[in-house]
Amino acid sequence: MQVCLGRCIRAIVSLVILGFFLQDNETTPVEYKLSLIEKMKIMQQIAQEQINSEIKNHLKYFTEMQKIPPVLLHANYTLLAGAPFQPKRLLTVGISSRQHTHRSCLLDTLKSLFEASSEQDLEYMLVLVLLSGTDPQWLNETAANISGLFRPHIEFGNLMVVHGLFGGSLAKSRNHTSPCGKLYSRQKTSSVLLMNFAQNFSDYFLLLEDNVRCAPRFLADIYWALSAWKQLPWVILDFSSMKISGKVFHTRDLPRLISYLLLFPKDTPTHLLLSEFSLLLSQNVPIRFSSSIFHHTVSSCKFEDTCFPVEQDKDWGEPDNPVATVFTDMISFWNSVAQYAYILNDDCFWARDPVRGNYLLVVLDKPQKIIRVAVLTGIRESKNNYLQHGQLLLGYSPMDYPKRCAHYTLVGPLVRGQLDQIVFYEEGSVQEISCIKLLVTESHNSSVKITQIQVWTEMEEEDSWR
Repeated sequence: MQVCLGRCIRAIVSLVILGFFLQDNETTPVEYKLSLIEKMKIMQQIAQEQINSEIKNHLKYFTEMQKIPPVLLHANYTLLAGAPFQPKRLLTVGISSRQHTHRSCLLDTLKSLFEASSEQDLEYMLVLVLLSGTDPQWLNETAANISGLFRPHIEFGNLMVVHGLFGGSLAKSRNHTSPCGKLYSRQKTSSVLLMNFAQNFSDYFLLLEDNVRCAPRFLADIYWALSAWKQLPWVILDFSSMKISGKVFHTRDLPRLISYLLLFPKDTPTHLLLSEFSLLLSQNVPIRFSSSIFHHTVSSCKFEDTCFPVEQDKDWGEPDNPVATVFTDMISFWNSVAQYAYILNDDCFWARDPVRGNYLLVVLDKPQKIIRVAVLTGIRESKNNYLQHGQLLLGYSPMDYPKRCAHYTLVGPLVRGQLDQIVFYEEGSVQEISCIKLLVTESHNSSVKITQIQVWTEMEEEDSWR
């Protein structure tokens, strides 16, 4: 994707340079000179031909993703625990595990997962563990340990354990060009086998590794996020700062994701490909929730930690709302004003029966690089007066009359009246934001409390002499 985009950009730049050359070349005889309009037509035609060529390449590439990779015809699975036929659930929690040189954290991961889930949560999800490897002793011991510790979950149909591998010559490893290549290859193979097996069990698929701690009631967080995003296009929702674990996909996208992963060498790190996959399906920026609900457990293998470096949750500090003016077309009451929603204190803004299309608009005095934004609504103690149907947008290209922005990009919908997301920007896009817009998407028949809008900005580096 980036290579093709780069070629397009280089072609357009070349055409612009050619245009300047044609305009400035005063030594050309008059009878051979072209008018400016004719020059532009020629340049546009060449550019369009280049773009059409790139589109054809993308279509050919995407068509390859629709085909069933021949390698999957040699995938062999053995059911080690659980029922082979499962009712369709909301979510499959997929965990791939391979034999480690040191102690495995798989059992700890499963324990954390089930302890963090209520009985009601378990009705909506299936935990699928795929063991990849050829050592029969390790397979038997791991399957026996899982069956012994989690038998009730297996009997109730909440847990399934399978062994998967590619047969024949496909199981042989190639010569790897880096010390980590073998681990990358095993990780990618395990992920492909896991996703291939998980295609028909649920509407959504959560990818986890075997070294994860889960936050309490993590499924509730995922459920409400999926509900809020249901009417909006997305490819990957990211619930963790970890490179692979914590990513949720539509199950219908798994066949294309599998084909895409198999287009690259086996030792290409999987996490480097996932973001490119979302770009290919037109999710141009990551969708990552600020509060991680999955965390990395401590590994006892320094070599694996080198190959799979852990990305720690960022310490954001306190919000630093830059100076701004707030406008709204909502009806206020209780002597509240819109500005209260943006001031970092205990004040808030009350809106009476907001209707679809109502907004609260924050116009910054100076454009800012916003890196995180949060919206808090409702009374947390009683769980009332939430803005149940709303979206947050960031705006640029400020306008003076009236005070607003000409263009907006969607950050995301409110989830149970709240939003807390990291802000990413498309490559080459405008990164200084001038507006923050809270938009009501459905009418409410009750008052709404907009407690606070919080903003974190990227601070400019101070001069070294200061």
